[in-house]
Amino acid sequence: MKRTLNFVGITAADFIVRSAYQMGKTPLLPTFAAALGAADMFLGFIVSVSTLTGMVLKPVIGMLSDRWGRRWWLIVGTGFFAGMPFLYRFIHTPEGLFGIRIVHGLATAIYGPVTLAFVVEQGPKRRAEKLGWFSLARNAGYIVGPAVAGWLLLTMQPVRVFTIIGLLSCLAFIPILLLSEPAPPIKTARPPLRWQIAHALKSGTRTPSVWLSGGLESTVFIGLYAAKAFLPIYAGVSVAVVGAFFAIQEGAHMVLRPIGGRAGDRLGYFRAICGGMVLIGLALLFITWAHGTFGLMALAILIGAGQALVFPSTVALASTQIDEHHIGAGMGLIGTLKNAGKVAGPILGGVLIHWLDFSLMFRFMGLLLLLGAGMVWYWGKRGQDRIRLSDQKL
Repeated sequence: MKRTLNFVGITAADFIVRSAYQMGKTPLLPTFAAALGAADMFLGFIVSVSTLTGMVLKPVIGMLSDRWGRRWWLIVGTGFFAGMPFLYRFIHTPEGLFGIRIVHGLATAIYGPVTLAFVVEQGPKRRAEKLGWFSLARNAGYIVGPAVAGWLLLTMQPVRVFTIIGLLSCLAFIPILLLSEPAPPIKTARPPLRWQIAHALKSGTRTPSVWLSGGLESTVFIGLYAAKAFLPIYAGVSVAVVGAFFAIQEGAHMVLRPIGGRAGDRLGYFRAICGGMVLIGLALLFITWAHGTFGLMALAILIGAGQALVFPSTVALASTQIDEHHIGAGMGLIGTLKNAGKVAGPILGGVLIHWLDFSLMFRFMGLLLLLGAGMVWYWGKRGQDRIRLSDQKL
């Protein structure tokens, strides 16, 4: 019973803070940064810098939560989610916005590895199903956030929307404070902190599936986050339409994710990942040629379908090989690699727009995903060839 309540509580809290946080990312953040006078290249840095915080700190926070427990970290993370949005009203320059985004990134740096580790520790029974439902709730926040933010921006200034985000995030304290810390499976003496850090990092970095899973997701996020940063500015449509674009994208991702996961199980993880990257790459190639709202929404569905193929299979590649004593650290390392793509996407997009233009930037991102798909296909084929060769030797 306690584990069930813990799972419901952590899922509800994550949905609340993720929905509110995504309200503050797109189309709100690029719109606010542009209103403050941020140029394209610096706008890319502003959009990505909060993710950089997570990229650096997720492994460390995940490891520390392995050592000191999850609940205290979740309270601190909720505090950052709830408190930081109220400070945006004091920001009047792009440089100030850049600084506050660095600190705001601590919220997701904490929640990313700690929530996943907390769910895993609720017991081995129906663990995959629980992770699936937790992921479903988290993805729902990616749908609700952009749609609500786009709608609110039609009648409100960006600063007022940030205040609403802070108020909504405060609701997450209710389920978080009701959580109980899961008991460790075996009570043993704590090793020295320095030894634990070294051992956790060694375990994660020597797990090939961690690098592969995180690296593939990083490549996908380069294209996706470039779109999140610059589509609200250059799409030439209402911010409500842009918000609906990202909401439909994540809606398609959420609905099709179980099908994408089943495709990975039946066809092979590499084939599913390759197919998803092709869909996303094609959508980014054609996004500047889309005519009207209908064309944009069709491409949003295509991107969501690609995500549904890619992400379940990358998680499946990694989940079975992470040392159970370093779950938080392993999740943090994967999160770091994912965040590298989220950081690189807006920055690379801003550089390409500065050197070339908006349309060529998206075509470049599309080609990057298609090239990545070709590499995944090659890796998968080599792996199958090795299996056939070993079978022949036997």
